[in-house]
Amino acid sequence: MEISPERLPDFNNTEIAFQSKNNTELKKAYWLFRMIGSNFLTKIGPPITNFFLDIGLPIQGMIKSTIFEQFCGGETIAECEHAIAKLHAGNVGTILDYSVEGEDEEQVFDETCREIIRTIETAADDKRIPITVFKVTGIGRFGLLEKLDAKKELTAREKEEFAKVRARCEKICHTAFEKGVPVMIDAEETWIQDTIDELAIDMMRKFNRSRAIVYNTYQMYRHDKLADMKADHLIARDAGFILGVKMVRGAYMEKERKRAEQMGYPSPIQPDKNASDRDYDDSLRYCVDNLEQIAFVAGTHNEDSCRLLTYLLQEKNVPHNHPHVFFSQLLGMSDNLSFNLANSAYNVAKYVPYGPVKSVMPYLFRRAQENTSVAGQTGRELTLIERELKRRRG
Repeated sequence: MEISPERLPDFNNTEIAFQSKNNTELKKAYWLFRMIGSNFLTKIGPPITNFFLDIGLPIQGMIKSTIFEQFCGGETIAECEHAIAKLHAGNVGTILDYSVEGEDEEQVFDETCREIIRTIETAADDKRIPITVFKVTGIGRFGLLEKLDAKKELTAREKEEFAKVRARCEKICHTAFEKGVPVMIDAEETWIQDTIDELAIDMMRKFNRSRAIVYNTYQMYRHDKLADMKADHLIARDAGFILGVKMVRGAYMEKERKRAEQMGYPSPIQPDKNASDRDYDDSLRYCVDNLEQIAFVAGTHNEDSCRLLTYLLQEKNVPHNHPHVFFSQLLGMSDNLSFNLANSAYNVAKYVPYGPVKSVMPYLFRRAQENTSVAGQTGRELTLIERELKRRRG
């Protein structure tokens, strides 16, 4: 089929990309990306910021009005309303992401579970929130998942502990099923991912019989994840459920390579960026070819991959708003992709993280690191903002 360019989004259209931001907000974003680009936030920022927070220096206000405001919706669901409304005005949906992580107390896990369920209940009553998400490490102890992945024998107490993790996971997914709200299970480090994958497939068996409710996440910067996704599709086909897929490139590359080197095992990471790009794009082709049995969310800030997916959908005559296809980016990043895709009537939703400032800091520093590690990301953001400011000045 011949591709019709006029039906495809123009990712260089800055007027649409930044329609939700006034000049003050644009200039603020410009200087923030400039600061991120200098590597201050990624190298010096984390230890200094955490130290200041730990000793009680009053810097939360400064964080909240800068990096937090750019990449987060607020500290509570209610505070996210401003971000939700702005995104909705551009036909972009919201994925509420309670970004508290790294805890290890049962009481905190129970509260996090309740908060995730609140995001699902909020979404059920608000069509502006089409998808929800959670991390298994938000509802269970990292060390426990690590022991399970290593196939070590659990103590009786640990078995009881994991039963609670599974119960929380099932409670979240069952609520999503009852409310008809899709929920994505985020990917994490390789040395706990097998346990997360098993939980995700178990939840899909239970809740994805008639529609896609539970999605697992596949990090394509791992050299084994395209094959894993295809294998899971065969499991889903044979067992009679819809496979829910969120594909991303990944967020833990530096940590993964460092651990593999320190512990003397082969790195799970692709040998180079081209290999990650190839597997990511092949995953898009595979999902579009199997759209009846796979529902997927393309989580990417890569323009080439977004463009490829629009081509694939057009080639197959798939409607832009097909319920099994979503594009997704993070709040505060790649607005040129999100808003221009939405303007062309594709399904688009942005992650809107929220939570107490101190608890969300690990997420924020990962976002800053992602902007500096992804080739040209910060420079691309700055170029687009400059172009829009110039356009507005006439």
